[in-house]
Amino acid sequence: MFPSVLAVLLFGMMPVGNSGPVSTLDAALLQVSSPSPLAAGVLPDALRGKTLTASGVTIVDLETSEPLFAKNADARRPIASLTKLMTAVLIVEHHKLSEWVTVPKVITTIPDSVHLTPGQHFRVGELLTAMLVSSSSEAAYSLAVFHSGSETDFALEMNERAKSLGLTGTSFANATGFDSVNQWSTARDVAKLATFALHIPELRARLSLSNASVQSREGTKIVLEQTHHLLRTDTPVIAGKTGTTDGAGECLMSVVREKNRDYLVVLLASRERYRDMRVLL
Repeated sequence: MFPSVLAVLLFGMMPVGNSGPVSTLDAALLQVSSPSPLAAGVLPDALRGKTLTASGVTIVDLETSEPLFAKNADARRPIASLTKLMTAVLIVEHHKLSEWVTVPKVITTIPDSVHLTPGQHFRVGELLTAMLVSSSSEAAYSLAVFHSGSETDFALEMNERAKSLGLTGTSFANATGFDSVNQWSTARDVAKLATFALHIPELRARLSLSNASVQSREGTKIVLEQTHHLLRTDTPVIAGKTGTTDGAGECLMSVVREKNRDYLVVLLASRERYRDMRVLL
């Protein structure tokens, strides 16, 4: 078992005050300042003899949005299926979970492990579950078309929402996270977006599931397996989202509970994301 780098980071750095539970979603949640000089000095000592393969890293206190560590946090790069956090935010902000969505016929051309059936109907909440648990790109595309009529128009709304959330290093071209010359973000922006999404109960609940199942109106049942492997093992990771493409490499968003406090870890362009996380745990 690796020594807990997070424990070293947090020793002596806990905020004196406790801001209590977050009751509203506003820009205050997204104020992420420059990394603490203390954190930057402590982490290399804690990692002596160890390395992180991720080239973009951010660690944030989820309760206060206080940054604890950053590595190349403002470098723009693909983020693969971490894109689906924005897709989920837009959908939950505009739709009831009980609304029915028709799976588009074009879905058969989208690479996916869930295999939705074109023409069948799923509730918004079930497609959100498929998207956030099993990272279903079919579900993401179906929700985008349901909301905007086309994925292109949905991406325009994603960019407007990104701007309103202060994600200055982010551009979206699709709802799934597939590589595109016009699709990128930064570790810092992903941390801001994830912090916002995790304060939405409907999203936090789904990002915390180790497995799930959904059922269409026609009766088709689909069993979903969590793509974040550390959520299916005995670790302090209590929520998360994966992302993988050729351009993005291995990406990972994880919520780690340490001494009754939750911390967000974002890894981008990793070669071994779970090894990286075990170094930090």
